[in-house]
Amino acid sequence: MVKPASVDAYLAELAPPAREVVEAIRAIARAAAPAADEVIAYDMPALRLGGRFLVSYAAYRRHYSLFPWNPFVIAEVGEAELQPYMAGKGTIQFPLSKPVPLDLVRRVVAARVKELEAKSSD
Repeated sequence: MVKPASVDAYLAELAPPAREVVEAIRAIARAAAPAADEVIAYDMPALRLGGRFLVSYAAYRRHYSLFPWNPFVIAEVGEAELQPYMAGKGTIQFPLSKPVPLDLVRRVVAARVKELEAKSSD
C-alpha cells in the first residue's frame, strides 16, 4: 500500500470488503469523538483530540486493528469484553472471520475521549 495522504486515500486503497468494515469503524469512531480531527498517523487512519493522539485503526491481511488499549480503557470498557481481542502492546485485533463489534469500538473510543479529557483537566 502506498503511504496515504488522507483517510479517504487510505480507504480507496482497500478492497471492497475491508473498505466497508474500515468505513464502519471510522463512522463509529467519529461519532464517539465528534470533536476529534481525522489524520493519518503511522500510515493509518487516526483521530486526534485537542492535538493529542486518540485512536487509530487499520485493516491487515488477517484482522482489523484498533489502537490503543491501556489500563484506563480496560477499566472503563471491561477486561472480560476486551480480552478476546487484546494483542500486543496496546492493540485490539478483530479477526476477519467475525464481524467487528462496533459497539465495543464505540466504547473504546469513548473511553479514550474520557481519558484525554480527564488528563486535560489535571
